[in-house]
Amino acid sequence: MDNKYALPEEGGPIEKAALQDIIRRYEKIPTHIFADPRLGTQYVADMIVRAIARYEQHRSSSDFCDEPEPFVLGLTTGCTPSKLYRELVRRHRAGEISFANVAVFSLDEFYPIGPDEQQSRNFRIRNEFLNHIDILPENVHLPDGTVSEERISDYCAAYEASIRKIDLMILGLNRNGQVGFNEPGTYIKSRTRLVQLSYETRKIESRAFFSFDDTPKMAVTMGIDTLLRAKRICLMAWGEEKADAIRRVVEGEVSPRIPASYLQSHPRIEVVIDEKASQQLTRKQHPWLVGPCEWTPKFIRKAVVWLCGVVGKPILKLTYKDYIEHSLGELLEQGRSYDRINIDVFNDLQHTITGWPGGKPGADDATRPAPSAPFPKRAVIFSPHPDDDVISMGGTFIRLVQQGHDVHVAYQTSGNVAVHDDVVLQHIDTSRQLGFGDRFAEAGSLIASKKKGEPEPRALLDMKGAIRRAEARAAVRSFGLDPDTNAHFLDMPFYETGGIKKGSLSQKDIELVADLLRRVRPHQIYAAGDLADPHGTHRICTEAVLAAVERLKDEPWMEDCHLWLYRGAWMEWDLGSVDMAVPLSPDEMLMKRHAIYRHLSQKDIMPFPGDDSREFWQRAEERTQHTAQLYDALGMAEYQAIEVFVKMF
Repeated sequence: MDNKYALPEEGGPIEKAALQDIIRRYEKIPTHIFADPRLGTQYVADMIVRAIARYEQHRSSSDFCDEPEPFVLGLTTGCTPSKLYRELVRRHRAGEISFANVAVFSLDEFYPIGPDEQQSRNFRIRNEFLNHIDILPENVHLPDGTVSEERISDYCAAYEASIRKIDLMILGLNRNGQVGFNEPGTYIKSRTRLVQLSYETRKIESRAFFSFDDTPKMAVTMGIDTLLRAKRICLMAWGEEKADAIRRVVEGEVSPRIPASYLQSHPRIEVVIDEKASQQLTRKQHPWLVGPCEWTPKFIRKAVVWLCGVVGKPILKLTYKDYIEHSLGELLEQGRSYDRINIDVFNDLQHTITGWPGGKPGADDATRPAPSAPFPKRAVIFSPHPDDDVISMGGTFIRLVQQGHDVHVAYQTSGNVAVHDDVVLQHIDTSRQLGFGDRFAEAGSLIASKKKGEPEPRALLDMKGAIRRAEARAAVRSFGLDPDTNAHFLDMPFYETGGIKKGSLSQKDIELVADLLRRVRPHQIYAAGDLADPHGTHRICTEAVLAAVERLKDEPWMEDCHLWLYRGAWMEWDLGSVDMAVPLSPDEMLMKRHAIYRHLSQKDIMPFPGDDSREFWQRAEERTQHTAQLYDALGMAEYQAIEVFVKMF
């Protein structure tokens, strides 16, 4: 299913055709932004189909003396091109394109690794693409991850020499600005070679290899010079997690620390991204710097909050000069003076703050984020993993329970793959020591039977899932929620692959969510809006909630239902987007921390921490305290911490 997650847009740049050169003036590479990856993928597929068709037309119209060389297509690997390969296979089966006169050169491969190992780049590119098209075997060139160490240098030189020309090079982008396995520090003249993978790269790739220790330490990759010799380059990136890298590649200075920035010098390169990957480009993040804008109230707030950060002043101290000198003169032409704008934005932001996330009974709703009636409300908190609820919105969760609302929490996935084997043995041993049965040898046997690159045994995953369920139940019990009646474990099928790579969202996943909503008929729904989740689980879980809501939209109870999005442990909402801010006292922060502590399998030894090695409670506290400091700097009251939400509807 296509990712359709998108926040409602309020205001922003006026992107008329005549203004394109103006709004792109910070961009050093031509960049095309599409609403979602599906549309971007179709654009790139069209590009490939047209390029091959033109080449075929040239072949047929030219008087070649010798057998002409095939069109050469350079291919990237990893997750980014998966949708593109599916689209090209679809078009091939529909008779729209033939690859009979096409040769492919793949960008990279882990080393050492066999081509039949599911984590290998060769396996993926064959399984997703090459095995389904009419390409000739002799025209397939993939780096070999099995060459001996004694021969690998000569092999890389030979692979480089075989790449006489690349007509069109398709690239993806890693989160740290890599292309292929060209790590930060790569020399611009680098060519195909064996490289040592950095700790950060191995940590990212370990998600596919089940553990960091099983992740290869080296890789074969085309070099920057190899890529720059291509006649034409298309760089693709999808998702919010790529936004920072896209900004640095497209708008930043050329630097060996961002290897993809070298591509700025190529004469025929274009970048193709979706809306989420574009969010840190100047035309998206600070569009008033590049051209005319539509000035809605929330967009004005976004600009004023930015201005406060630039000049280091609270809202009510901003001056006419501040607006004029920082490209916000157009805002002053909208009919209000700068001091009126200051007061309106101050009030607007202040009205996002509430200690009553479920609504305060008997209160005037005019300036409150949540309506007072009905009271108490029914609320459903969707938690992608069994700890996201307390990590991301634990203080608000506690407040809703203590203020008397009927709160339900739905754990969308089991989180079983995030439990270390030793944790299983410890729990089984505890049960044995208490006299509740001895399954220690059975658990040890299951762990010993695991095979590298294959899903874990289902019986072992069931044990790990039980551990996560017990932890989640203990967490909500710690602040008064009855887990027997109000904690729901959905175990969505897309997650239950037994490995790190998950399946696609299915109708069964959506129906599990919809069924719970039908039973509870909530007035409030809380869901994860954190698309920077490095594992992709949050994204799929949010899509499931949105699809379920769409399915139920005509039910009468939906008229009084509102959807609030929280962020996870990786990012926070920009204050310009916030619709509700819930302040937390020191005691509430401590209660939230203790709830997070109940997730003992994730403490100290998190298997998949992303780029941040801190524990989740540390991330959560730093993030919410930083948000409180931002509100304070803007002139609001000083709080210990604040959790913030965006209203979807």
